[in-house]
Amino acid sequence: MTASLADVVEILEDLYPPSWAESWDAVGLVVGDPDAQVRRVLFAVDPVDRVVAEAADRGADLLVTHHPLYLRGTTSVAATSPKGRVVHRLISGRCGLFVAHTNADVAAPGVSDALAAVLGLVDVVPLQPLPAEPLDKLVVFVPVADADKVLAAVTAAGAGALGDYDQCAWRTTGEGMFRPLAGAAPSVGTIGEVTRLEETRLETVLPRGRRGAVVRAMLAVHPYEEPAYDVLELASLPGDRGLGRVGRLPEPVTVEELTRHAAAVLPATASGVRASGDPLRVVETLAVCGGAGDSLLEQAARSGADAFLTADLRHHSASEAPGGLALLDAAHWATEWPWLADAAARLAAAATVDTAVSTLVTDPWTTHSRSPHA
Repeated sequence: MTASLADVVEILEDLYPPSWAESWDAVGLVVGDPDAQVRRVLFAVDPVDRVVAEAADRGADLLVTHHPLYLRGTTSVAATSPKGRVVHRLISGRCGLFVAHTNADVAAPGVSDALAAVLGLVDVVPLQPLPAEPLDKLVVFVPVADADKVLAAVTAAGAGALGDYDQCAWRTTGEGMFRPLAGAAPSVGTIGEVTRLEETRLETVLPRGRRGAVVRAMLAVHPYEEPAYDVLELASLPGDRGLGRVGRLPEPVTVEELTRHAAAVLPATASGVRASGDPLRVVETLAVCGGAGDSLLEQAARSGADAFLTADLRHHSASEAPGGLALLDAAHWATEWPWLADAAARLAAAATVDTAVSTLVTDPWTTHSRSPHA
C-alpha cells in the first residue's frame, strides 16, 4: 500500500488546514519530495534525533510531528546544529517531515479532544471556541418549472451543505409580478404589460467564501434577464473548533483522585502530574488543554469547570488561579501525545498507507526526586 507524498499531505491538510494555524507558527511539509511514494508514516510529538532514528528503524517514509522543527527563521541547515542534523538524517533516510501544530490544537477533533477522551470526559465542547465558518443565505425567486435547475446549479457551486447533509434548501410558492420596460428583453411577459406568474422562493445557505461562485452559477441558469435575489450575511455563531475542551467526568471525584487518574491514563513522565488546591475538593466538570494552557485560565474559570488540567503552568499564574479553580499540571509532551493515535487513525482511514505512533518519551525532564521534607 503506497500513496504519493503529495496525496498524503493533501489529506493531512484537509484534516488540519494550514489556515487554522497561528500566524507565528510553522506548519506543513518541511522535508520531502511531493512525488515520492509513502508506504509507512510515523507520528510523534517532537522532531528530535531519537525520533528520526526510530523513523529510520521502522522504514518510515514520512514523519508527522506536532511540534515544528523550525519555529523561527534560519539561514542554515548544516549538520552542525541539532535541527540541521535532523534535516540531514531525514533526507539521507528518504523520509519526509510534516508538522501539524496550532492547526491541530484548534481542530475538531484535535489535540485537546484526544486529551479529553483519555480522561473520560463526556459532553465535551471547546473551552475557547472559534466562530463557525461564516455563512450567507441566498434567496432567489424563480419560475416553478426552473427551480430544480437553479437549485442544482447553486448546490454544485457549493451551496446547500449543512453538517453531514447536502442539497439543503427551503422552497415556497407564490405569485410574482413585474412589468418589462422599453429596452428589456424578457423571457416571459410583454413590454409595457404587468406579468403575474407562479414562482418559487428558493432559500439555501452557503459558505461566505463561495458567495461569488454561487451567485454566478445562479445567474448562469436563471431564465430571467434580471433575477430577483438577496444575499444575506448570517450572524456569526460559536463553532466546534477552538482551543481547549471542557466536559463532565463520568462521576464526581476529588482533586486527589483525579490527579491519580490523570497520572495513570497519561503516558508516564518523570514529572508526573501535580495539582493545586484542596485535595478533597470534588470535581464534576473538568477543563483541559493539551500543551501550555495557562493563557486559558480565565476561560476555564468562566466555563464553570471545577478544575483545569494542562501543562507548563507558571508559579504566579497558578497561585492566582481565578475563582478558586483547582489546577492539574502535567508534562507538556504527555498532554499532547494522545492526539497522535487519533491523527494516525484518521490518515490510515483516508490513505493507503501504514501508520504507527512513536512511544519514545521525548519530554525533556528525565528525573524527579521528591523532597524528603515534603
